Amino acid sequence: MKSQHPNSFGALSTLTVDGRNYRFFSLKKFESQFGKSVSNFPHSMKVLVENLLRLEDNLAVKKSDIETLATWNPKAEPDQEIQFTPARTVLQDLTGVAAVCDLAAMRSAMKRLGGNPDRINPLTPADLVIDHSVNVDFFGQKDSFHKNREKEYLLNKERYEFLKWGQKSLRNFRVVPPETGIIHQVNLEYLATVAMTSANEGESETVYPDSCVGTDSHTTMINGLGVVGWGVGGIEAEAAMLGQPISMLIPQVVGMKLTGKTREGITATDVVLTITQILRKKGVVGKFVEFFGQGVAGLTLADRATIANMAPEYGATIGFFPIDEKTIDYLNLTGRSHLVPLVRAYYQEQGMWFDPSATPLFSDVVELDLTSIEPSLAGPSRPQDRVTLPKVKEEFSKSLPTLLSQMKDPEAKLESEIKLTLNGVDTRIGHGAVTIAAITSCTNTSNPSGLITAGLLAKKAVEQGLRVKPWVKTSMGPGSKVVTDYLSESGLLPFMEDLHFNVVGYGCTTCIGNAGPLIEEVSKAVTDGKLVVASVLSGNRNFEGRINPQVRANYLASPALVIAYAIAGTVNLDLTTEAIGTGKDGKPVFLKDLWPTNAEVEALVSRHVTAGQFKKSYSDVFAGDEYWARVQAPEGTLFSFDENSTYIKEPAFLQELTAQPKPLSDIRGARVLGLFGDSITTDHISPAGSISKNSPAARHLLSLGVEQKDFNSYGSRRGNHEIMVRGTFANIRIKNKIMNGVEGGLTKKFPEGTEMSIYDAAVTYKKENTPLVVIAGKEYGTGSSRDWAAKGTMMLGVQAVIAESYERIHRSNLVGMGVLPLQFLTGENADAHGIKGDEKIDIEGITTVQPGQKLKARITRADGTSKEILLQGRIDTANELEYYKNGGILHYVIRGMLKG
Repeated sequence: MKSQHPNSFGALSTLTVDGRNYRFFSLKKFESQFGKSVSNFPHSMKVLVENLLRLEDNLAVKKSDIETLATWNPKAEPDQEIQFTPARTVLQDLTGVAAVCDLAAMRSAMKRLGGNPDRINPLTPADLVIDHSVNVDFFGQKDSFHKNREKEYLLNKERYEFLKWGQKSLRNFRVVPPETGIIHQVNLEYLATVAMTSANEGESETVYPDSCVGTDSHTTMINGLGVVGWGVGGIEAEAAMLGQPISMLIPQVVGMKLTGKTREGITATDVVLTITQILRKKGVVGKFVEFFGQGVAGLTLADRATIANMAPEYGATIGFFPIDEKTIDYLNLTGRSHLVPLVRAYYQEQGMWFDPSATPLFSDVVELDLTSIEPSLAGPSRPQDRVTLPKVKEEFSKSLPTLLSQMKDPEAKLESEIKLTLNGVDTRIGHGAVTIAAITSCTNTSNPSGLITAGLLAKKAVEQGLRVKPWVKTSMGPGSKVVTDYLSESGLLPFMEDLHFNVVGYGCTTCIGNAGPLIEEVSKAVTDGKLVVASVLSGNRNFEGRINPQVRANYLASPALVIAYAIAGTVNLDLTTEAIGTGKDGKPVFLKDLWPTNAEVEALVSRHVTAGQFKKSYSDVFAGDEYWARVQAPEGTLFSFDENSTYIKEPAFLQELTAQPKPLSDIRGARVLGLFGDSITTDHISPAGSISKNSPAARHLLSLGVEQKDFNSYGSRRGNHEIMVRGTFANIRIKNKIMNGVEGGLTKKFPEGTEMSIYDAAVTYKKENTPLVVIAGKEYGTGSSRDWAAKGTMMLGVQAVIAESYERIHRSNLVGMGVLPLQFLTGENADAHGIKGDEKIDIEGITTVQPGQKLKARITRADGTSKEILLQGRIDTANELEYYKNGGILHYVIRGMLKG
């Protein structure tokens, strides 16, 4: 803490814990000086108030900003800006490689412009967890993990060498090596301190709330531990690492009151799917959600983390649980008991300790009686589309015609079954066959109760002689090694392995699109039979085309139900009334025969999940295994980019950086690169998953001599802009209305009307010096906070996006890459204005644009007629305007450092 802190409200105080003095900024003192109480604020808002009090500097944070926040009107539409500075940043390796690549490129740019490249370092703690690079190529065998790990290191050699360079060369930056766990679980179980401390020379340590932003939208999982944190784009995270505060509008806070207690047999997955459906219907996009009420007190911290994890699915910025004894219990369990005295003393002193009987000041309140929750799944293509277990068969049948129609194949039939031979045995599969069953890391493997339930179900199934159907690709990707420790010590892991749920890797697998191919014979049968087959996974994302390109019906479920459906082999049955299989005695076995009691689960959790396991797993977490030790990394302040590399390239958008930004100009004669409907996700926009053999990215790799077997994934090549820009808008399921609903990354080049890939059209338009716009419907940019959804958009030559509404992160990322986000006025959209995609568009007022300003657009049709409309500018804050004027946030930071 700087000694010249203004301390305008006299809030600086001293807290003594175990004989040690800490400086802190007291909310109680602030209240007494300011004359207005914040004690009835939601706990998450108190974190923001403390943040501004502590970081007041008369520049980014002024006294008036603190007063504005402290007089928060929970009912007001957000229109007042504050600067929030997170305590730390967490990155996963897909976005993290791109972030480190940008930092390396920024160092090179600083050198070219005469600055000191060594100034480019994270200024706040940054941790990168390598967890998104393992693919499920091998499964169902004892050596699956070993083989997948070997292939992971082989395919990602360049990336890992580069990240190890970052680990050595960048200060304040740590790397958790591959096959340790998933970022969210490592953050929850180890990285988070709940109460953070820092010190300047000559001063006592300052204690303050832990907070973070992360380059994965599910960073919100840490909200379950009482830590404010959310997902941001890679470019926004980089700016935070470089000392830039997060510019944000003071949010509304929706309180979700939980009452009652879940019934026998209800899992945390059932709870979170119910909450997701309720809150998505309520509409909480861009808002904080904070849980309160007596029902919260009864939830384990693992349950809270499961619920917090899926905040992006219900649309909230955060899904926050305040700190209480469950937080303390979890810190003790996970080997962090040394943190407990300070955490308890600080949060109690600040009035930030959870009281289940209190009702804070909320913008709105939603109630849920936990007793009412039923066993549930979500699908077939959205996390909010909850279906109760008894209705799965019925709802699948209802969705089948739509799923079939998406094939655009007249030979696809409602009744279809195909014969195939698997392991020497003839069998048949039809619509609804479960071809992927994955216990995948993100949402559920941090929850011991969920995994123990699955293990007990597996044990009972094996004992009754049940087997997984041969057409099912099974996998288990735990979020940390602690999971396999307690499954092994409880004696349940062998039963899961008997059902082929062997560990395939420690990281993000199926949810991110790393499920790998279907079983070869099954893949052929799906194609030949034109089948709508299913996946069942214990994750949080099931958007179309995400899990596997051949799998059109995707269901989120608890780990135990994943195993149950793998045994059943189809979603086209009612597991509550129909037999899951036939036992060794020849009698039918039902799900109720296998499902363990709560008492059985709790007994094993209390006995076999121990602090010793966590201490062992995280004792030397940054060292890695023998594979990581063998990775050779270059040395030096500057990274020597290899022009021949197909993985790591110096980003083009920083190579021509000038010391001064170019003046803004209006957009004239723009063409529409893509005209899209509602719910276009960052999965649709940003390259993810496998690289299709017919895609522009594939053609580029082939031209460089890379064979198809070595394509790897878009995520693994995230540090190569040449690949990523070719994969932008190239999703196999994206539908461009210019193409009359044809799936794939295609468009028409105007005025000729020639059909081609979106990338090829963008290249042609660029040669003609034609600016581009993208037009879309509601909720544009929902999903994971992928920076390449914005980077790729910019690199294609798109200067503006016009949508009916945006997901928070993507809108921010567009601004961060110098792309202008615009919004149709309420009640208006592309259809209302008769936009077909062959028009020319002019946008005026950009040269004098201000936050929240409306701009005028002229739409000129192919027949020469035109109309003028108003569009709402979505540059929301003064900081964002500066980023936009500079052509992006990284450009702004470099220029600021040059001046400084």
